[in-house]
Amino acid sequence: MDTITVEVWLYGPLSQYSGEKGSHAQTAMTFAQGSTVGDLVERLGIPAEERGITFVNGKLAALPGLQADLSVTLYDGDRIGIFHTKSIWPFQYRFGANLTPELQEAFRERDDRGIRHAYTSKPES
Repeated sequence: MDTITVEVWLYGPLSQYSGEKGSHAQTAMTFAQGSTVGDLVERLGIPAEERGITFVNGKLAALPGLQADLSVTLYDGDRIGIFHTKSIWPFQYRFGANLTPELQEAFRERDDRGIRHAYTSKPES
C-alpha cells in the first residue's frame, strides 16, 4: 500500500491531541494515499466543537461551524494547520485568503454566500 506523509500543526489547546502541551505542536503523520483531512481529524480525535480554522497548504479550508475541509484529499508533503475555536484569526483576512475549492463550494451553496460572523449548518432566517 502506498503511503503519504503530511506535516500537521495544531494550535492552542489542540496541541494536546498530538501528545504535547503548549501554544502549538507540530507532528508528521503517515496515511494511505487518498486519505482526507477528515481521516486526519478522526485519527487525532479532535472534537468538531473544538475545531476552528483549518489551513491546507496555506489555503483556508474550514471555519468554526463550517468544516468544509473534511473531504479535502491529502497528498504527500501537505501542510495542515488546525486552530482551536479559542484561537483568534482576524475576520478581515478571510476575504483576502486563498480558499480551498471545497470551502469555495460551501460558500456558494449558502444563501448568505458565507458572509457571517459564525457558521451554522443551516443559515438563520
